[in-house]
Amino acid sequence: MGEYSLGDAIQQFLKKSRLKGSIQALQIEDVWESIMGKTVARYTESIKIYGDKLYIKTTVAPLKQELMYQKENIIQRVNQALGEKTIKEVIIQ
Repeated sequence: MGEYSLGDAIQQFLKKSRLKGSIQALQIEDVWESIMGKTVARYTESIKIYGDKLYIKTTVAPLKQELMYQKENIIQRVNQALGEKTIKEVIIQ
């Protein structure tokens, strides 16, 4: 059995568990304001990750429309914040 650092062991565990999406969603919530700005963050109700999809929920119609136009930009920024290409699709609710 090889030796692993604690960080490597945690990364291995997360890759194989269902907790990865939840932890990544928490990471995104922490940096959402810096990624998208104060106004977007204020009117975003929730952010969830299921598999390779990022779900963004808001009740503000103009914000929904703006987020629809920025999907590719959101994917790029979120993946950069996570440090890996996790998100492939953004769904606005």
